[in-house]
Amino acid sequence: MSATSPFVRKVRVMIREANLTDAVQEIEVATTVIAPDPTVVAANPTGKIPTLLRGDGPAIYDSRVITRFLDDHAGAGFYPQARLWDVLTLEATADGIMEAAVLITYEARLRPVEKQFADWTEGQWIKVSDAVRAINDRWISQLSGPLDMGQISVGCALAYLDFRHDARGWRDGNVALANWYAQFSTRDSMTGTTPQ
Repeated sequence: MSATSPFVRKVRVMIREANLTDAVQEIEVATTVIAPDPTVVAANPTGKIPTLLRGDGPAIYDSRVITRFLDDHAGAGFYPQARLWDVLTLEATADGIMEAAVLITYEARLRPVEKQFADWTEGQWIKVSDAVRAINDRWISQLSGPLDMGQISVGCALAYLDFRHDARGWRDGNVALANWYAQFSTRDSMTGTTPQ
């Protein structure tokens, strides 16, 4: 794991909310697409984090697979059957925000300035802003009620926007979502996983 990854944070928040902190050891690694950590690659051929190592089987990877596995293990109910498709769609929307935002970060931090592509970066931001607006306009009612992985995923996606892309102002025009996030971000699981 790396504490700055929004995908890792999603898993870390879920671990805390499911009371699994004693069952899962977090191991910090330094890995990027151009300098992957060999231990990560040995467990996950894509070289991505988070990756969950198990003593009784092969590693599990992709944050959505890990959270489903841990939810099942803990019986936490973060994927309620009655709302499963809504929860999964909201989680996928939040993951799309994270993916586009991470790509913007990589473009600025890993590519030489002369090779950065401003139109591509703006195209990624359009994905982010469209998804944020959709959550604000169409999915806000799904963010109330018992805690689920849709809520955790959205909270971690918005937190990453604040962490890496705050100047872009995702809150503009998304008042309901901004108000929801102001409350959600105060959860112990969120404050305890804030990247430094």
